[in-house]
Amino acid sequence: MSDDNADVPATAGVPLAAHTTLRLGGPARELVIASNDDEIIQSCRQNSPALILAGGSNVVIGDAGVAGRVLLVRSRGIAAEPAGDGHVRVTAAAGEPWDDLVAATVAAGYRGLECLSGIPGSTGATPIQNVGAYGQEVAGTVAGVRVYDRAADEVRTLDPAACGFGYRHSVFKRHDRYVVLGVAFRLRVSGLSAPLRYAELAAALGVAPGGSAPLADVRAAVLALRAGKGMVLDPADRDTYSVGSFFMNPVLDATAYAALAARCPDGAPRGWPGADGAVKLSAAWLIERAGYARGYTRGGGVAVSGKHTLALTHRGGGSTAALLDLAADIRAGVQDRFGVRLDPEPVLVNCAL
Repeated sequence: MSDDNADVPATAGVPLAAHTTLRLGGPARELVIASNDDEIIQSCRQNSPALILAGGSNVVIGDAGVAGRVLLVRSRGIAAEPAGDGHVRVTAAAGEPWDDLVAATVAAGYRGLECLSGIPGSTGATPIQNVGAYGQEVAGTVAGVRVYDRAADEVRTLDPAACGFGYRHSVFKRHDRYVVLGVAFRLRVSGLSAPLRYAELAAALGVAPGGSAPLADVRAAVLALRAGKGMVLDPADRDTYSVGSFFMNPVLDATAYAALAARCPDGAPRGWPGADGAVKLSAAWLIERAGYARGYTRGGGVAVSGKHTLALTHRGGGSTAALLDLAADIRAGVQDRFGVRLDPEPVLVNCAL
């Protein structure tokens, strides 16, 4: 770590919308761009950032912006080394674009991240949210997260147990003590994927659930499925101007699920069984059956995606306030229809739902 405490250059009054996939958000009082670990650490020592951004794919920033320092992480780098027992340890800098890392591991014949193809954002954000899709979560392959510990003023590596991973959650999401500098993954050397647990993906590949397929084929199938749902960022397609899934899939215990099923005349709610009889419901199923179809809008430049009801999109000329009004409308409708509360998946900054 460098002992250089020189100021990191900052720019005042920069709109943050350009740095988010929603293309929404007011200005930062000051914006700092950090291209390596030393610059990240220096910025945190000088004036602890009010917000750390990289890909901006899982954040909703208020229209008033951020009345403090915003740190834009642009560090880069991927490295791999043998880890024994047919595995490899792949490390990536926090600012490395996530899908670039996934593409590199697939091309190298390392399995474990292939089902997470096409997710926008940075590598450093993935353990914070415990990103998951199509039956994989980063928690399943994370070997360690290298962080700057603000409280101790030191760089350390947290093992998976210390990361406190849960469904779309981690210790990093609960408080801002740690600034992620890099992530290490333990991946298996194999040309075939991990067992495919997600039925839609297995069907697209023509294999039975639990079977495997070539890594490149799995990546291509995931990218196609995500693109069909507007979940792959495309500057020409407003349906992709979103944070991906806006709401988390709610989890009900067995008793609550049975009660919900009993009040659904058109059949039991779609969901996936979990431990101890719990069921993870499909938030998209709930939203659609509460009356919010694809393309639903209340105006204001925002709408439900025309491809997938779980994505709320910015169509142009909108505001964060309008987006959150739409989200509140949907959440209230689902609560009224099913008695189930939907919680937002992205981080809300200087705004609330």
